[in-house]
Amino acid sequence: MKHAAVYPLVTHPVDPTLVSGDSVTRFARAAEAAGFHGISFTDHPAPSHKWLMAGGHDALDPFAVLSFVAGVTSELKLIPHVLVLPYRNPLVVAKAAATVDALSGGRFVLSVATGYLRSEYRALGVDFDRRNELFDEALDVLRGVWSTDEFSYEGTGFVADRLTVNPKPAHVPIWIGGNAAITLRRVARVGDGWNPFPASAQLAKTARTRRLETLDELASMLDDLWREVESAGRDPATIDVQYSTGLAPPGSRSFSAAAQLDTLAKMDALGVTWNSVGVPGTSLEHAVEALETYGAEVIAHTA
Repeated sequence: MKHAAVYPLVTHPVDPTLVSGDSVTRFARAAEAAGFHGISFTDHPAPSHKWLMAGGHDALDPFAVLSFVAGVTSELKLIPHVLVLPYRNPLVVAKAAATVDALSGGRFVLSVATGYLRSEYRALGVDFDRRNELFDEALDVLRGVWSTDEFSYEGTGFVADRLTVNPKPAHVPIWIGGNAAITLRRVARVGDGWNPFPASAQLAKTARTRRLETLDELASMLDDLWREVESAGRDPATIDVQYSTGLAPPGSRSFSAAAQLDTLAKMDALGVTWNSVGVPGTSLEHAVEALETYGAEVIAHTA
């Protein structure tokens, strides 16, 4: 089991001390020292004020901040959590991802999803109702432009005519997030990983996705995924699955390392390969202390 620490921009308004190079550096290095294998940053380039005030959160640009993290760490995988792929022209995404991957020595993981915020789509001038079409186009473009000279593709609102774009990464893993059947088919067809989305019944309704609250529900989805993977002629062992324990996080009063280890063992038995770990966003000091606690009391016992 590998572990990824999510940078704690988890509320609005954000603690301003967390939005600085010194804070990101300290957090990333603390995560690496604690034994974490990856670090994640969310993607919300244009959230509505209404969403922020209803429990949403602020965010840094994932490509910018992950390139910064690449320069102050040596081992951590660099993972957007998750990039909303249709928000951007796929050629721009391909260039940004290839750049971070090259500068980090091959540590970038492109974790993507379609997203669910209509207001953010509208603000960015992207058609929400065509998000699945745009997503599939982007997957084709990413793999194509990363591997082919004189690459051509006619997409929605753009035409790539015999493009040769460098650098070409050796391999940027693409993890695909979401719970819907179409997501599982995408993972089976072209994905290197699946990022299921923990969702209560209410959140599932808001996000227009399948409810996911228990490990039993995750197991059922994984059964569906492995059937799709086998139908596609692929080996399930080649596909990562990232999930979280859903338990009280390190740094909270009810945190239990024993409960974390028990749940991680159950997740491992289901085929989960990455554990996503959130920490409190009340202060940098609290967040770093939580990383150290998780490293000593959980990660050290799962190696």
